[in-house]
Amino acid sequence: MAKESIYYATGRRKSSVARTWIEPGSGEIYVNEKPVETYFSIQRHSLSVLEPLKITDQASAFNVRIKVKGGGITGQAEAARHGISQALIKFDPDLREVLKKAGFVRRDPRMKERKKYGQKGARASFQFSKR
Repeated sequence: MAKESIYYATGRRKSSVARTWIEPGSGEIYVNEKPVETYFSIQRHSLSVLEPLKITDQASAFNVRIKVKGGGITGQAEAARHGISQALIKFDPDLREVLKKAGFVRRDPRMKERKKYGQKGARASFQFSKR
């Protein structure tokens, strides 16, 4: 396959990072060398990963390889979704409008708040005792 026909993008969500490669093919999707349904055993997560392809009618047009690490399973699924969206935009910039309307283009900036010193957690503090 020609080098130009492989499109790479990075997707992020919370502390998860998904490196995504798409190339014209038959619609196979692998996450960390496993089929997407096997890696994301919860159906909601595997459907979330497939959403950008379905919304742009490209579900059976591309083979997708994703290497994902960090964070939890939901963060990884949404990072993969973000990566696929970015790669599709590199393939065809006209798809940006459809993906943007669905909310897949912008990286979700919400992160875990750090623990503060002298406190039990980010917001929770130790119980106050007056006496």
